[in-house]
Amino acid sequence: MLFDSTVRRELARSFAATLVVILTIVLTMMLIRVLGSAAGGSVSPEDVVLLLGYTALGHLPTMLALSLFVAVVVSLGRMYRDSEMAIWFASGVALPRFVRPVLRTSAPVLVVIGLLVLFVWPWGNRNALELRDRYQQRSDLSRVTPGVFQTSRDGSRVFFIDRESPDSPDAKNVFVLTQDERGESVTSAKSGRIEMDGDDRFLVLERGQRNERRLEDGTSTMARFESYRVLAGESAARAGEARSPRALRTIDLIRSPAPRNQAELAWRFGLLLGAGNLLILGIGLAATNPRRASNWNLMFALLSFVVYYNLINLSQSWVATGRTGLGTALAGVHGSVFVLGLALLWWRDHAAVTRLWPRKAAA
Repeated sequence: MLFDSTVRRELARSFAATLVVILTIVLTMMLIRVLGSAAGGSVSPEDVVLLLGYTALGHLPTMLALSLFVAVVVSLGRMYRDSEMAIWFASGVALPRFVRPVLRTSAPVLVVIGLLVLFVWPWGNRNALELRDRYQQRSDLSRVTPGVFQTSRDGSRVFFIDRESPDSPDAKNVFVLTQDERGESVTSAKSGRIEMDGDDRFLVLERGQRNERRLEDGTSTMARFESYRVLAGESAARAGEARSPRALRTIDLIRSPAPRNQAELAWRFGLLLGAGNLLILGIGLAATNPRRASNWNLMFALLSFVVYYNLINLSQSWVATGRTGLGTALAGVHGSVFVLGLALLWWRDHAAVTRLWPRKAAA
């Protein structure tokens, strides 16, 4: 009882501290990335906080799994350095005995990881995709900030407009620079507005002029117009666009066993299985010699996590391309890591027993 409570209390403290540090670092990186997307015109500045929340929820299972893994390695590593492990071993507590308190402490977190991966992950991706699509379906003209030069989504046009108010659909003093493989053109107009024709969106300019230069022969033309109508280049609806498997519910992926859906299932189930395997692997990787001045077990543990996480992504790619099936990928990658963790646990336990009770030399 004392053994279980001591290990669980130490592991809980280390997990909380590690999770706070990882959340701070990852959220800062995500915020910089989302702000960069908003500055580039991919998402609305008003949706930055909401998109950051969806992105954080999507990466939270990975952060929880990493925090558990680091907490196990750090907690048991400290017990090795302070010779507490030697006391437990001398008391008859074997290293596999640490698996039970570690699993009991980590069980609620593993349940949360499973819920996040199977249910919250597709929900967050679906909402984030809807935010991006809703903003991208707006016309280039409506996404331009008044008084600021801004590039269109495909990079082929540069806009500058004035508006009476940011919410007004009409604009005045419109400037459009268009570049393509045929040449470039500069169009300016006193006013402009957006008109819908079915699912197509047109930009209607009034009282302006258009200067065009062709790259083939270098000729330039100038034309004045009272009204100029041009396709904005975007469709208001994307009914025919296939939804990404990342945004599909887990039950929908199971019902539609396409290679892309099976690959997404391999990633979701793989992340959950990987979180459990990392606990067993962490117990074996935490072993260290207190007599050594340097301690490399945490670095080896982080390297193992990176390799394991890349193997999960690699298995997803294999399933998507049809090289292997879902069951084979899960059994091959995670079964191998599970066996490796058990072998490492046995080897560490055997080495600890040998150090405590060395064999007598033959006479």
